[in-house]
Amino acid sequence: MKNFTSESLRETYLSFFESKGHKRIPSASLIPENDPTVLFTTAGMHPLVPYLLGEKHPAGVRLTDVQKCVRTGDIEEVGDDKHCTFFEMLGNWSLGDYFKKEMIPWSFEFLTSPEYLGIPVGELAVSVFEGEGAIPRDEEAAELWKKCGVKPENIYYLPRSANWWGPAGLTGPCGPDTEMHIIRKPKCSPECNPSCDCGAFMEVWNDVFMQYNKTENGDYEPLSQKNVDTGMGLERTLCIMTGAKTVYDTDLFETAIKELEALTGKKYLESEEITKAYRIVLDHTRTATFLLGDVKGIVPSNTDQGYVLRRLIRRAVRFGRNLGLPEGGLNKLAACFVKKYENIYPELKENEQKIYAELSAEEAKFSKTLEGGLKEFNKVISHVPGNVFPGKTAFRLYDTFGFPFEITKELAEERGYTVDKEGYDKAFADHQAKSHAGSEQKFACGLADHKEETTRLHTATHLLHAALRKVLSEEVSQKGSNITEERLRFDFNFPRPMTAEEIKAVEDMVNEVIKQDIPVVMKEMSVDEAKEQNFLGLFASKYGEVVKTYSIGDFSREICGGPHAEKTGDLGTFKITKEQSSSAGIRRIKAVLQK
Repeated sequence: MKNFTSESLRETYLSFFESKGHKRIPSASLIPENDPTVLFTTAGMHPLVPYLLGEKHPAGVRLTDVQKCVRTGDIEEVGDDKHCTFFEMLGNWSLGDYFKKEMIPWSFEFLTSPEYLGIPVGELAVSVFEGEGAIPRDEEAAELWKKCGVKPENIYYLPRSANWWGPAGLTGPCGPDTEMHIIRKPKCSPECNPSCDCGAFMEVWNDVFMQYNKTENGDYEPLSQKNVDTGMGLERTLCIMTGAKTVYDTDLFETAIKELEALTGKKYLESEEITKAYRIVLDHTRTATFLLGDVKGIVPSNTDQGYVLRRLIRRAVRFGRNLGLPEGGLNKLAACFVKKYENIYPELKENEQKIYAELSAEEAKFSKTLEGGLKEFNKVISHVPGNVFPGKTAFRLYDTFGFPFEITKELAEERGYTVDKEGYDKAFADHQAKSHAGSEQKFACGLADHKEETTRLHTATHLLHAALRKVLSEEVSQKGSNITEERLRFDFNFPRPMTAEEIKAVEDMVNEVIKQDIPVVMKEMSVDEAKEQNFLGLFASKYGEVVKTYSIGDFSREICGGPHAEKTGDLGTFKITKEQSSSAGIRRIKAVLQK
């Protein structure tokens, strides 16, 4: 097999699919646009959902990209050999164009050809959908793999839990997938297969074949537009190709590890405890660097994405302190990641000073949090009977003061106490259950499930943006948006609260344009043409060479991926329900459309 660097692996993948007629598109933001169902872009397909549902993509029907992703569901597991919160997903897409008979041979060629990854055929195992109910066993995929040269004994038929994707919501596009795995060691038993966690198999790639639409009554209908959606994790594939044990042992972290060793005087592999702390600090700092450097510009806060970002930074600070990382050390690590990725993601260099400023500010705030938690700890421990520190109290210190359990445990043990870990875990689990229930309610609606309502509100955000620029300042620009079927939320830069008169002026201006029933006109053009014609390109890095532009008379002109209403008269009456601060220098408007 070839020996790859992260840079050469990205380029090899993208070039391969360019040779198959695909257009290279840039990564979208880590903050999903107009999708309240998730906090972050968690998969390569996420930004392309409208096009998988039938919207026309300006770059065509064959696309390839490297998408930045963040997943924080396993944040407590970071530190082991497997988990990290930021990762890159290599992907290619067919929007109603080619299907299985093209994709599977291409996958085999890329994986096994000496010109590309060069994985020996005998080390390759694949899984396909075993069938369920009215949906047949995927013999077509299995036969294509056999024809390519995969041994029949290395083709596994697995159930829905292993080889089925979607839909993203309760209804929508879905279908079987085929997963490719590297055989790493002998099977643990005759029944062992790629879904076994014994380590015999490691997944390297996944081809999803969207060929069904799940209806509201649970039926699966054939899709008129069949899509291919693939995902190959850059970090995991890099480990396979270089023989690295973990992602932290690849070139992605090499410079940052050396910097952390220099800052702390401790070696990365000095002990199991130090290795774990290293990985947490490095992973969380890398993810925070990408979130702070994102084109949508989030900052630490107590809600939504900002809360997760705050938690990552504070966890990095805490484990950094355990290593002896001096104050300001996170900035030095962040600088390593900016330099490592700036040629691939130029927004990191563009937002470099913001990254450092926010990391420094959050580090200082957390130092105060630790001080407050220490005072409370000293207050409550004097009233604890016996020698067991209550788990509920330990959780209250964490939940109320942000005081980490590990620090509570260390301080308690120094004073001759043990901590009721079971009580803490139960309090934590109860809290998580409540938070999860609230989150499910909060994110119950998504763009794909309520297209008519959200399309109207999406169009209204264009009118709102234009009105804000006319009423407040031409310096106003969008910093984020979030749409459910009931309301829109729009973030924009502005240094102070809007006055009642300004809010009314914006409302009146938007409603006047709605009253005029102006057509919403879409045209495709090059990025340069769009700039020459004064279209606003808010998040231009996510668009390709050809973009969709939307004009609403002379009132609003923006580059956007859609979807939109056909004319403003379809919108109804626009009403601002709240104007408030989102973060420093950023205001937030919530608004509705009344029929």
